[in-house]
Amino acid sequence: MTARERRNQLVDVAKAVFAELGYDGASVEEIAARAGVSKPVVYEHFGGKEGIYAVVVDRESTRLLDKITAYIHGEAGGRQMVHASALAFLHYIEEDPAGFRVLTRDSPATVAGPGMAGLLSDVADKATGVLVSFFTRTGLDPATAPLYAGGLVGMVAYVGSWWANEREPAAEEVAAHITALAYFGLKDLPSDPVTDLDVPRGRNPG
Repeated sequence: MTARERRNQLVDVAKAVFAELGYDGASVEEIAARAGVSKPVVYEHFGGKEGIYAVVVDRESTRLLDKITAYIHGEAGGRQMVHASALAFLHYIEEDPAGFRVLTRDSPATVAGPGMAGLLSDVADKATGVLVSFFTRTGLDPATAPLYAGGLVGMVAYVGSWWANEREPAAEEVAAHITALAYFGLKDLPSDPVTDLDVPRGRNPG
């Protein structure tokens, strides 16, 4: 193997090990044994367990973000954005359950990297851009777009985590249900929810 091929092999093997055993249960010895190499080879490429774990998380985060954002663009409407992001998220779980388990497991505090929280923040930023355009076209306050984007992304992520264990109904049907819930709310979103819901306005502290 070339150095690049060996590195990619080790990352693939480590992903399977971390998905199966978690970070605490995984070891360089286990990764090396499954890859058919000696421990020093793993240390040479990654410096240790923390290093290879960070690479695995970064690679999977990038793959999932690319998969979702490939379907999100500035001209998309609210319905298209929700449906595309939900379906991309669910298809990632279908195609790579090991990668999803790594992303959703608790990561050690000693390992630097954004993990799932950082990934969802990046997706929410993309969704905010779409909603700003959507809100502007429909006469809603674009300043509230980050709030709604965070809510939409959180809903997709939570349902996706639930579905990763259930696997029923089919991904397309789940995405349709998420889209229906989110889009019909967006479609009839009032320009001033506080007034329309007759709730007291909060005050910022200080």
